[in-house]
Amino acid sequence: MKTVIHKLEDGSGAVILPREMLNSLNLQVGDQLQIVETDDRVILRPVESDDVERQMRAARDVMDKYEVTLQRLAK
Repeated sequence: MKTVIHKLEDGSGAVILPREMLNSLNLQVGDQLQIVETDDRVILRPVESDDVERQMRAARDVMDKYEVTLQRLAK
């Protein structure tokens, strides 16, 4: 799988991971990755986060996405 390094305003670069890769690795926006540099490659490893923190973030995402529906159900 290939991707492109995108230039940011501050001169740094950003790598965009395809949705399929995020799904297969069970990663979400906001998850932290550890960057390991070797002689000839870069390795990205998920940083183990607190499960409660991740669950709360997921719950907030769902509540934001379905805010109107949840408000109607609460009536």
